[in-house]
Amino acid sequence: MEQKNKIISSINRTRITSDKVNLSVSVSKIKKDTHSLSKMYDFKKYMDSSDMAFPEEMHEMIPKDTPPYLDNGEHYVERIGRALKFFKQCALIGPSGTGKTHIVYLVAELAGLPIWEINCGLATSVFDLFGRYVGLGKENWIDGLITGWCRKGGILYLDEANMMKQDVATKLNPLLDQRGHMVLTEKDSEIIHRHKHAYMIISMNPVSSEFAGTKPINAAMRRRMSVWLNFDYMSIGENIDEKEIKMVSERGGISLSDAECIVKIGARLRKEYKMGDLPYGPSIGDLVNWAKICSDGASIAEGGDETLVPMTSDDQEVQNEVRQIIKKVLQIKTIIKTL
Repeated sequence: MEQKNKIISSINRTRITSDKVNLSVSVSKIKKDTHSLSKMYDFKKYMDSSDMAFPEEMHEMIPKDTPPYLDNGEHYVERIGRALKFFKQCALIGPSGTGKTHIVYLVAELAGLPIWEINCGLATSVFDLFGRYVGLGKENWIDGLITGWCRKGGILYLDEANMMKQDVATKLNPLLDQRGHMVLTEKDSEIIHRHKHAYMIISMNPVSSEFAGTKPINAAMRRRMSVWLNFDYMSIGENIDEKEIKMVSERGGISLSDAECIVKIGARLRKEYKMGDLPYGPSIGDLVNWAKICSDGASIAEGGDETLVPMTSDDQEVQNEVRQIIKKVLQIKTIIKTL
């Protein structure tokens, strides 16, 4: 009986040891993956995540597992890091689907910064952004998103900033210049100084009639942004980026040949969009979604009809125009195959 107990005890110790080994391997793998992401960019010379310290409840606001951002040598990640280090704020401008939001999340993950995200196109009130008194007697104050960011730090990301209400922009101005504070007129004009690790990134589409509600950023805020980075699609018209083909192939689970066809279609649609002939230009994510449908057995034409065609417009005439572009590219692919 004693011998039996020794054997059981030995087995239990082996199991525990085995579990510890597995756990160690798992943790090492996670650390390795995170490390490999940071090695892709020369980012630490501008911002180092080890320098950042935030309360535990804010850790879930720090992005995780953000995919890499691929560009054509523009070094957007490093340039955003440099802008935040030198000026604490910057602006990103470009068409929808060019990865502006994606790169903000990537920068936040690399820097170890929480994100406070606001879509300026939504009907968000000043009270939601800066705070208000609540309760039966209005005796309890609750900070809004911008006030919370100012006190606690992180990246304040204002998406579609050229749809921002003027009263919001005016209240932000003192935060973005040498004063570095905000005045809460709603709370007895309390002055809140900007956290030492409070950064701001704004993004927007180019001002045009196509984006209803957009308007030029006022001169005061434009001057305070200091750095402006222009974004564009990886592939447009006849200029096809091999990296985008590879990405669509890997993430969509299709062959390089089919991925090339999808990217070429997307590039033509983007060109039409930039010329004002189509209401929407597809993002890389749109093309990956299309590829995933094809990986399940749908043809390229069928997958496009389920994804990109209806996404471009509700107008049947516009949809037929997109179908014609898809058809032409597929015909060219067939001709090349037969040569």
